Amino acid sequence: MVSNADELKAHVDNEAEGLIFKNAADPRITRVGQFLRKTSLDEVPQFWNVLKGDMSLVGTRPPTADEVRHYNDHHWKRLDVRPGLTGQWQVSGRSAIKNFEEIVELDLHYQRHWSPTYDLQLLVLTVLALLLKKSEAY
Repeated sequence: MVSNADELKAHVDNEAEGLIFKNAADPRITRVGQFLRKTSLDEVPQFWNVLKGDMSLVGTRPPTADEVRHYNDHHWKRLDVRPGLTGQWQVSGRSAIKNFEEIVELDLHYQRHWSPTYDLQLLVLTVLALLLKKSEAY
């Protein structure tokens, strides 16, 4: 990102609905940043958060501080589990999901169906999505 990305955010069109911000051609992202995002290498530093115990490998989509400031009552339920590097949202549409309520529903689906086997399945599907360069593994 460029150094003043937060200041410029108000001038960039949001292609998403609800509390998330997405723009496929965000002009605030540098060429190096575009490469890192396209290859998902921008997620590598999150492994430190997993090692520290702040995140898990599989969980809900991590919220941003801006999202949380605007949460409604039903949004808080998605924070009942630790955020993860990947999850139901990652293998069900990833960047193609542009509706915050859909992300919340995917996170709640993950919580309702959680098991070690389900986490393993989501990890495998994530690797497949990355290798196949798809936004949806199944």
